Amino acid sequence: MKILYGVVGEGMGHAMRSRVVLDHLTKRHDVQVVVSGRAYDYLKQRASEHLAVRKIWGYTIVYEDNEVQKWRTLGRNLKGAVKGWPENIRAYVEIADQFEPDVVISDFETWSTLFAQRHGLPVISVDNMQIINRCAHAPELLAGVEDEFRLTNAIVKAKVAGAFHYHITTFFYPPTRKERTTLHPPILRPEILAARPGPGDHLLVYQTSTSNPQLLDELHKSGRACRIYGLRRDLKEDVVDGNLRFRPFGEAGFIDDLRTAAGVVASAGFTLMGEAVFLGRPMLAVPVKQQFEQILNARYLEREGYGLAADELDGPTLGRFIEGLPTFERALAGYSQDGNTDLLRALDDSLARATARAS
Repeated sequence: MKILYGVVGEGMGHAMRSRVVLDHLTKRHDVQVVVSGRAYDYLKQRASEHLAVRKIWGYTIVYEDNEVQKWRTLGRNLKGAVKGWPENIRAYVEIADQFEPDVVISDFETWSTLFAQRHGLPVISVDNMQIINRCAHAPELLAGVEDEFRLTNAIVKAKVAGAFHYHITTFFYPPTRKERTTLHPPILRPEILAARPGPGDHLLVYQTSTSNPQLLDELHKSGRACRIYGLRRDLKEDVVDGNLRFRPFGEAGFIDDLRTAAGVVASAGFTLMGEAVFLGRPMLAVPVKQQFEQILNARYLEREGYGLAADELDGPTLGRFIEGLPTFERALAGYSQDGNTDLLRALDDSLARATARAS
């Protein structure tokens, strides 16, 4: 069949997970991807006889000092829309005339969903965000962020409305509250599936914000070896400062440091969190401020016993995390996942049912 596949371009997690699904789909189907932002460059490299990749304009979020900058985000998107919408219209016409898809898969992407609604095509949702809207969450997990939950819930609901089925990837399993909704383990790239957890004493620290000047002091005081990514982006080789090792980003090196880490210290982005859980690595998650999805991820991580959630990264919190590593490891030992088998099998079934009903 012909599949139009929409990938949201905000962040790289959606693109990396979509790569896995696309590799599976193109074995049997022709796929046209529409994607915005940096994710386009990543997926474009995978173009082939059965996979075309088209860039469109999409919404972006401005981050600074580990916090969403609302007004700068609004300004950037208003400016981007002036040039972006004409390109989106051209893509719409060309795909409708030349590709003529049978079904749409959306990874939290709006343009492809609107295309499907306009042409009467079934939409299948594959992402982690819909857990916010389509599952029930205990009051204690929403305590203090009820307003953020209501706002984010409305946005998530509108993003991919009226889908034929919602496949939600997750490492935690709240009860679903809506029909046509199933939960599946996180989508993992082949490099993570091939990695084998190994013994290690270091902390893997992934931080891009430099707004907390005490962070490095606290890491020094911990006495633990720390392999740090993100804080010094211009590095070409490792820089060592006592027990701190600043590293340039490289996928192979990062995965090796992850699989052997005693613990991970990072924000609460779903991709890294799912990889850490799969590899049995405890995590201290510090959500980006005003990012409700990350707040929820971190709180569920702590509830499952896989690590700690913290609003700020300070000395006492880091100390509690290090002290609790053996307890977190025991909880993670009970987690199991058969690669991507569950999600891909369920997606194939949804595609067959959706296209059969449409015909």
